[in-house]
Amino acid sequence: MIRGLLITADGEVTHGGEELIARWRSDDDSRLWLDLQGEPQPRERALLEDFGCHPLAIEDAHRERHPPKIEEFESHTLILYRGIASFDAELNYVPQQVAFFIGERYLISLHPGIALSLDRLFDNGEGQRLLARSPEFVALRAMYFSAGFYLDSLLEFEEVLSDLEDGLLEGGDDALMRQLIAYRSKLVKMRRVFNYHVGITQELTAYDYRHLPRELDETLHAINDVHERFERLYSLTQMYYEICGDLVDGYISLSSHQLNNTMRILTVITAIFVPLTFLAGIYGMNFAYIPELGYRYAYFILLGVMLLIAVGLVWLFRRWRWI
Repeated sequence: MIRGLLITADGEVTHGGEELIARWRSDDDSRLWLDLQGEPQPRERALLEDFGCHPLAIEDAHRERHPPKIEEFESHTLILYRGIASFDAELNYVPQQVAFFIGERYLISLHPGIALSLDRLFDNGEGQRLLARSPEFVALRAMYFSAGFYLDSLLEFEEVLSDLEDGLLEGGDDALMRQLIAYRSKLVKMRRVFNYHVGITQELTAYDYRHLPRELDETLHAINDVHERFERLYSLTQMYYEICGDLVDGYISLSSHQLNNTMRILTVITAIFVPLTFLAGIYGMNFAYIPELGYRYAYFILLGVMLLIAVGLVWLFRRWRWI
């Protein structure tokens, strides 16, 4: 699907498709935003080459799972952004690569599936206002909105994390442990993505790209907004990762403590029965001339001695606070 937005110098707004390119070329003061969703790569390549986009930039945009990056070419600037197709409070998310080709008078966005942030700009009319100012504002706002979707789901995950903490205090189990490890794995992946995006916004802040000039206060303000949001996302994922790690460590400590208690009880039981077993072993020998064998009350005396030893050891262990 190809959808476009054309704004002329006098503020006339036209929605359409590929036919807007001819009108854009005929008006040197107009601005164009083309959004390509799920188009075949040969079709995308032909259209981008028609706009004079660099072959290396096109190759990077079509490469699967390319790390987010920003790169400047003579006629445009390329921003590869890791957007989302879906995301929920359980950290189940489906990422998708979004490529922005930012020129002086045009913006071309490429993505294989639905991009919530771009749809929002098209639907609420904000894309028209931003495109009238400059194409880079549309790309920066799309990244800002996308980071907002991430942020909303991460804040919802905080409630899930709180429930996990309560579950651990009430007595964790292996299912809780597996869930925590799964969350840690997802948070590591998300933290890596956000770190890439923080790097992109840091480059935008530090270096003056031709199509995203920092001397304009509005552009620098928009870049700072995106940078602050991704910094917050990175810090949140880092904090949640550390919390999950603390919960895992707490579960392991709790399990070790319970195991130690169990082993201590077993050790006490063993210590009590060792002397009793020793006595039973001695008097269980099949010798004819055991001194006490012929004594009438020897059996009861031996039972009394064994009982006295057991009671004495229990009293001693309780005094030592072993049980």
